[in-house]
Amino acid sequence: MEMKKAFTLAKGRLACTNTQATAKAAFTLAEVLITLAIIGVVAAITIPSLVKNYNEKAWATAQDVFTKRLEVATRQMNTEEKLAGYNSTMDFVNELKKKIKITNVCDSNNLSKCFERTILTADGQEVDAVNLKTSAKLAKEDWGTETVGVQFANGINALIAYNPQTDQQPFNNQFSATEASMAILYDVSGHKNPNTLGKDVNQNANVKKLGCMIKKDLVGGMCISQILAPGTGYSPMTLEECNQAVSDGELGIQACYYSSDYWAGAVKACGGINNMPTMTQLGELATYVYNHDSTIGAQQDVSGLTLDTTKAAQFLSASPGSSSGWFYVWSGQEYSSSNVYYRFFASTSTDLNRSSRYGSGGLAVCLDH
Repeated sequence: MEMKKAFTLAKGRLACTNTQATAKAAFTLAEVLITLAIIGVVAAITIPSLVKNYNEKAWATAQDVFTKRLEVATRQMNTEEKLAGYNSTMDFVNELKKKIKITNVCDSNNLSKCFERTILTADGQEVDAVNLKTSAKLAKEDWGTETVGVQFANGINALIAYNPQTDQQPFNNQFSATEASMAILYDVSGHKNPNTLGKDVNQNANVKKLGCMIKKDLVGGMCISQILAPGTGYSPMTLEECNQAVSDGELGIQACYYSSDYWAGAVKACGGINNMPTMTQLGELATYVYNHDSTIGAQQDVSGLTLDTTKAAQFLSASPGSSSGWFYVWSGQEYSSSNVYYRFFASTSTDLNRSSRYGSGGLAVCLDH
């Protein structure tokens, strides 16, 4: 009897000990809630960044695939001698859709049926796509053709203007035009917002222009997509805006001027320093506008030249110094928080120099890679 009682007592103590151990191993409600709160905070911080990176990669991939498909289609048209000879963009698009699947075509009076009406520029200004109904607006060159809206089968929407001066060469599969065979603004995200120029695909832009204002093979392989004048084409950054850009790290700006920073504004308009000319490319541009003078290099200052005003016309017309026959172009390279490199182009000379970032005369020449 005594043994049974002792066993029962020991068993009770063991049960009590196990219960206490179990109680000590469990989480309290407060601990669980705190853990969930921490997980929520971490998720709130990291998930937007992950989604942004995913979207940027997806848009960049879609852009690369589309441009390659478009290149294949136009090269096929060139080989078949069906790239040149059209008097209207609509005639060109009707031939293009035999090479790349197009589900809808909208004439210049109905562009909003194929393309989102509102486009935001890099500085937040709204552009109405309906106002791009001619080549003079879309390509910034008056080719005498209309803009046509196109919806591709892969979900990409586009505005296209054709250049009737396109010259095909089917035997070597090369084609060219005075400036470009066509200008195209396309949106790889379709009807999904935002439609922000310089924000969501390739240097963060999901609306992008394909085609060069200046012919690639004439400027060392460069494709100049935009020539922007200070004050009208781009605006200077404030110190606060520039510091934020440095902090974000997306534009490649390393330092900031204490006041109105025109160079930083040019970088923003082009979508980053990688979309601006290097000093070598500025030398190649000089070689182009000075009739292929081979004495001009990346850093040489050369005189006794003759500026070809026809080739330089787009630069001169945009420059504050157009009446005096000069212009200068920002490079994508900083020298300090006060100065950056630029190349100056005059009627008989050109030189590479450093300029105050406050200078309000520099052109933003944006490259398309």
